[in-house]
Amino acid sequence: MNSAVSISNVRKSFGSKVAVDDLNLEIPSGSLCGFIGPNGAGKTTTIRMVMSIIFPDRGDIRVLGKASAMESKDRIGYLPEERGVYRKMKVAPFLRYIARLKGVDGPAAAKRSADWLERVGLAESAGRRCEELSKGMQQKVQFIASVIHEPELLILDEVFSGLDPVNRKLMRELIDEQHRAGRTIIFSTHAMYEAEQLCDRIFMIHHGKKVIDAPLAEIRRRFDSRTVIVEPVGPFDAAMDALASLSGVTGVEAHRDGLHLAVAPSAQPGNVLADAVSVLNDPPHNGTRRVERKRITLEEVFIDLVEARGEVLDEKDRAEIAEIGAGAEARS
Repeated sequence: MNSAVSISNVRKSFGSKVAVDDLNLEIPSGSLCGFIGPNGAGKTTTIRMVMSIIFPDRGDIRVLGKASAMESKDRIGYLPEERGVYRKMKVAPFLRYIARLKGVDGPAAAKRSADWLERVGLAESAGRRCEELSKGMQQKVQFIASVIHEPELLILDEVFSGLDPVNRKLMRELIDEQHRAGRTIIFSTHAMYEAEQLCDRIFMIHHGKKVIDAPLAEIRRRFDSRTVIVEPVGPFDAAMDALASLSGVTGVEAHRDGLHLAVAPSAQPGNVLADAVSVLNDPPHNGTRRVERKRITLEEVFIDLVEARGEVLDEKDRAEIAEIGAGAEARS
């Protein structure tokens, strides 16, 4: 496996606080890797070390086969968590300037700038000063600045911050386009549902330590949910008793999206699913609108893994994860 980024035994502390603790990570070339964890987990510190903005206390980081990002800077696109544009510059000249800094010649820089502004709906803002743009518009300009030189490696830190739902959708499409073009993308976020929608590989971090590092498909296989969701045609209350009596069902809970059936460890979820359909197709029930196995979320995986390590999620972490989960449900 060729690695776009290789992190070996890296540690970084600030005074008495250890931000990154003995971290090992390989980012495969061409992958779209979600780098996730709560705020303060060590994500941004790790990215800054990858970008050679700060340096580890110990350990080794290689980027695109070089000893540091400084040796590969024109092959990297970076959108940092702390936003910043040259506020007094006009949008198009700013983008042309960034492109030239990254080695794009004048005519190509001008064409790419114009094409990208058209692509993100900012063509009419090309002559405006960056400071005149809204936060979301500035975010799109900074995204263009990170990709205008067609980098091999793209690092995005909280890229959806400040975007409304329409522009979040556009940004997901743009990131997916970059991935299909063969670029390696590191997508750092505390909003785990965003990573679920985009990424083919997930790297979780908590208190500076790696929690999991695997393809998303493998994570879903390893942490297969043992919950069946049934949406009856009739009233939920009328179906709950019938479903609770099924063999292999240890409990039934009513949720907004249907009845959640907990499946015993010794039972097969597929059999429970089939039995649920059968019992609700018989009188006095009126059938089902939907029945499916619940897909476990990355929030649930994260909590399970952290607690399995004997670590304690504090109230702030739990509140943040609950808020993230609620946001994901609202968008589904």
